[in-house]
Amino acid sequence: MGVILVTGASRGLGAAIAKGLGAAGWTVAVNFAHDDRGAGSVVDAITSAGGKAAAFKFDVTDKASVRHGIAEIDRQIGPVDVIVNNATGPQPLIPIEEQTWDDHLDQLRFFVKAPLLLLQAVLPDWRARHAGRVIHIGSEVVDMGNPQFGHYVAAKAAMVGLTRSWARELGPEGITVNLVAPGFIPVERHAETLVEELEDYRRLVPLGHQGVPEDIAGIVTFLASPAADFITGQTLAVNGGRTLA
Repeated sequence: MGVILVTGASRGLGAAIAKGLGAAGWTVAVNFAHDDRGAGSVVDAITSAGGKAAAFKFDVTDKASVRHGIAEIDRQIGPVDVIVNNATGPQPLIPIEEQTWDDHLDQLRFFVKAPLLLLQAVLPDWRARHAGRVIHIGSEVVDMGNPQFGHYVAAKAAMVGLTRSWARELGPEGITVNLVAPGFIPVERHAETLVEELEDYRRLVPLGHQGVPEDIAGIVTFLASPAADFITGQTLAVNGGRTLA
């Protein structure tokens, strides 16, 4: 395999993705910004199962921090072969009349700026090796258009644009770029979601149930594998059919 960086991997989807990749044989760079204990727990889970992982604390929205973080990964476990852009910040619901430009920038920092900084940090090496993969974690909200969520939806939609543009530009150099668009996958930060809200969502899922983090880990593992060598520029919905036209 090789070294795969999962951003925002101390909990939630990122933690599940990191564990799934570790089980598949990847050496996982577990990125985090604040949760030292959570990141350590993910690393312990991977290594206790016979995998390889290490935690790396750096801010994916800061250029200097990203450069330092990528250099540390290279020094400690080897050069990054795949980037999984999963890191996110708060996702508040805000009515249109109350949304500010800063609310939009808050989301763009994670879903446009961070992926750009990370790609730029590894690109010289990837071009030299004629290899590399980017896997964005998007969202079904781009298709659903959730109300009071324009700042988040717009930033996730921008991720789709990045995927398509980067795939065309970097494809000739052997670099693939794809996006996974999860449905509503309950994780720790959804602990206070009302049962009624969960039921309302489930009623509109053709498969009749919500997904679990391991569903996302599975598709990311596939996209990182040799089985996905000829796939690029694609958005793969993992939501039980929720966004069927």
